[in-house]
Amino acid sequence: MNREHHRWYSPTLNRDMQLLVFGHAGAKVIIFPTSKGRYYEWEDRSMMWDALREPLERGWLQAFCVDAIDEETWYAWWAHPGGRAYRHHLYFQYLHNEVLPFMRWKNQNPFTMTMGASFGAYHAAGFALRYPHEVQRMIGICGLYDIRSFTGGYSDEMVYQYNPMQFVPNEHDWGRLEAMRRQDIILVAGKGDPQLQWTRDFSGMLWNKGIGNALREWDGWIHDWPYWQRVVPKYIFGHD
Repeated sequence: MNREHHRWYSPTLNRDMQLLVFGHAGAKVIIFPTSKGRYYEWEDRSMMWDALREPLERGWLQAFCVDAIDEETWYAWWAHPGGRAYRHHLYFQYLHNEVLPFMRWKNQNPFTMTMGASFGAYHAAGFALRYPHEVQRMIGICGLYDIRSFTGGYSDEMVYQYNPMQFVPNEHDWGRLEAMRRQDIILVAGKGDPQLQWTRDFSGMLWNKGIGNALREWDGWIHDWPYWQRVVPKYIFGHD
């Protein structure tokens, strides 16, 4: 399997950023780590070499495992929520203005997905819905979708822009809404997961806005890597 490590200085974030690329062709997927995780987390957890080995080796899928800066954003508890939201804004700018062009340079396939589990699902959903013209599928597993639980309920314009449970219900731009409605959104959670209601609420909010999505509830508590190894191959190319 093709594996590449890339590192460059990000002018957006004013720091070095790293990512891993797996596979050589196919649909592109941005994979986000869990809370405060790193770009190598999915590899360390055998997701690339076990769960996704076949589509990666066959050229059906190319994965871009990006780094996160959660400790500088929502987990920077010492900072004001507005400042944390602004740093997160810069992180999404880095993804949009640096990572996406890099992906297009590596791979001309027009189909792009985002995927993440736990806090990574928040990143996957937020990025996909902020840039619906550029992301065709989003897979969120056992996710958090309302960031106000990290701000003590505080919200301002910057927090609002990066909180899917706030900005999507108030989206009135016809072109953006139509792009969201064309996206393939898959939300997965365990019936025993304490975050199940967050996933249900997010799914319901999307449906209320006319944005279709597939809500898949698995028996038991699936908030851990051994379960995600079974979940990811099932939904990476479709709902079931």
